[in-house]
Parts: sequence; structure tokens; C-alpha cells
Amino acid sequence: MIENIIHNNLLLSVIIKSSFTKQGIEFFTPDEFSQQLGYMNRPAGYEIPPHVHNLVPRNVSLTQEVLLIKSGRVRVDFYNDDKVYLESRIVEKGDVVLLAAGGHGFQMLEQSEIIEVKQGPYCGEMDKVRFEPINENEVVLQP
Repeated sequence: MIENIIHNNLLLSVIIKSSFTKQGIEFFTPDEFSQQLGYMNRPAGYEIPPHVHNLVPRNVSLTQEVLLIKSGRVRVDFYNDDKVYLESRIVEKGDVVLLAAGGHGFQMLEQSEIIEVKQGPYCGEMDKVRFEPINENEVVLQP
């Protein structure tokens, strides 16, 4: 299953549940995203020819992150750019989350391991603005 989290026609997140499967290749992000997220399912013997990537200048103005939930269960809280809480989702082992826009916070519901991939170089505290999370009684969980 693929779920797009959209607010005011802005794609905030793509969640790929561990149960998702299809043959071939599919990308879930628009070409203009600085972080591209795709899925491949190829049969034994399928070959991707060796290749190198060209040096192509790119302008990255917004950090986008991809999280792979290696183990555990995590609540992801989604916010808009004004730090207003919108809704939450539960992700678990094997799920992949692209955080493309807006704000986000996390609550570990179990001991969890997460692998994070994002653009660099890392700019330290210039990279983000932290703010107060919602209260537990404000959580709106979507199925």
C-alpha cells in the first residue's frame, strides 16, 4: 500500500507500507523533488547494466528525508510549514517514509531502529527549526 499525505495540494509525505509489492519499477516522487523515492521488483537474472552518474549541478533548497523503519513501531506526526499539527500515522518494521515538506515529529511506540537518508552536507542547527510537539490528547490517528 502507498499513502500520500497531502495538505492544501502540497505533498508532505509518501508512506510505502512493507506489504507493498508490484512487478517492475515505480517512482513515487515528482521529477522535481530533490529526493527521489522508487521501488524495484525484478526477477532473478534481471540485469541493471553497470553505470556511473554524471556530475549534474543541482540546487537543493529544502531537506527531504527518507526513513526506513528497521524495527519497532513509530508514530509520525505531520505539521504544516506554520508548525500547525495536521494528523498522524503509525509506521512499523519494513515501512518506508519520505518526508517531503512541512514539519514532522516522532513518538517511538516501541523500541525502534530507523535508517535515515537525506541530502547533505548537513548544516547543523541551520538545517531545522525545532518546536513544541502536540499533547497526546490531540493526536489524530488516520488508519
